[in-house]
Amino acid sequence: MIGPASLRRVTGAHPRLLDAVLATVVGSTGLLPLLFGRWPDGVRPSGADAVAAAAAFLLLLARRRAPLPVLALTVLGEVAFTVLASYPSRVLKIATLIAVYTVARTVRRRIALIAVSGTAVALYAVITHATDSPSSPEAGAVFAWTGMFAAVGATVRTWQDYVAAMEERALRAEATKEEEARRRVAEERLRIARELHDVIAHHIALITIQAGVAGHFLRGRPDQAEVALGHIRDAGRTVLDELGPLLHVLRQSDDDTDEAQPTEPVPGLLRLGGLLESLTAAGLSIRHRQAGHPRPLPTAIDLAAYRVIQEGLTNAHKHGATAEADLLVDYGTDELRVRITNPLRLGPDPESVVGTGHGLTGMRERAHAVGGSLQAGADADGRFRLAVHLPLPAAGPSPHTRTSDGSGTALRATTAKGRQG
Repeated sequence: MIGPASLRRVTGAHPRLLDAVLATVVGSTGLLPLLFGRWPDGVRPSGADAVAAAAAFLLLLARRRAPLPVLALTVLGEVAFTVLASYPSRVLKIATLIAVYTVARTVRRRIALIAVSGTAVALYAVITHATDSPSSPEAGAVFAWTGMFAAVGATVRTWQDYVAAMEERALRAEATKEEEARRRVAEERLRIARELHDVIAHHIALITIQAGVAGHFLRGRPDQAEVALGHIRDAGRTVLDELGPLLHVLRQSDDDTDEAQPTEPVPGLLRLGGLLESLTAAGLSIRHRQAGHPRPLPTAIDLAAYRVIQEGLTNAHKHGATAEADLLVDYGTDELRVRITNPLRLGPDPESVVGTGHGLTGMRERAHAVGGSLQAGADADGRFRLAVHLPLPAAGPSPHTRTSDGSGTALRATTAKGRQG
């Protein structure tokens, strides 16, 4: 058995089929009285009724393609039939009401209102002419029937507009969701790329340097070569330890939420001493100064500062003219300032060493991600300068850290052996 939902699907997929069925039903209704010899009210049909039935059949076939012309022709046909046959055509009246419904459903509302009003007046004039009574019930019913078919058409139109609007909104929401998903994937890929670069590049640089030291001292001073190999082993273990949480996240699926999460803390400035010691062991002389009052930092700011210092000092070690660098960490009231300077390796194009890899791009992205800024370039005195400004929440009232010279600013230095004074 065909239900209403199946019928709507069929008629929606094949609207011409619905028009053909409707036109056939209306046309057959006009021809049946010719077979029985009279209309239900006793009026005998004539050849004009057959012509009216054929006209209604043809006009209803075209009601979707030309709703306004079909409505006008059905009204004119009703007027002509009444003048010729001295009574209105029932078939053309039905076709006119169907045309009124179609106009109200498809044509612009203002034009549809004018067309429906004109149709009602024309049908009223036809009934009045046929009955010679302007106040007859049939004449009054014309307005009721016309208004009802027009109201049904307008209601269907409103419903279709609502459904179309909801479908469009759903499509926009789906497109927005897909765009947001693509954006999140792109951001996650950049984040993973930065983490992998920062974790691996620093320690691989240390391993490379220590491998060169070990090779240099292998025959003449095996004890020093053994120390260098120990640094290589420590750097490799550190790479594995830092890659572990990241690889765990990459391997984890949505169904693995019950698995134990890595407990390794996010790197921050509290681990800066170990970073400086590893670089000092690799042969980089670091003069470390700290200004302002150290305080707990937001996790994102703390991680960004640590990674920028890690990458900046590693680049200074790899690209600097000498194995030395100056590091300043300044805790301001509203921002954290990090500055790294090192002698620039001179050559045909001193600027060519700037931005040749992904390190500088990653540092700039990290700074921008937390609302900060980064400037990098060569100074006039032949030193490369990296300056990063990261925003901080306002610091509460607290005394400055005392130093050996009694000043109100904390000052610490890391010597070539990595000691902090």
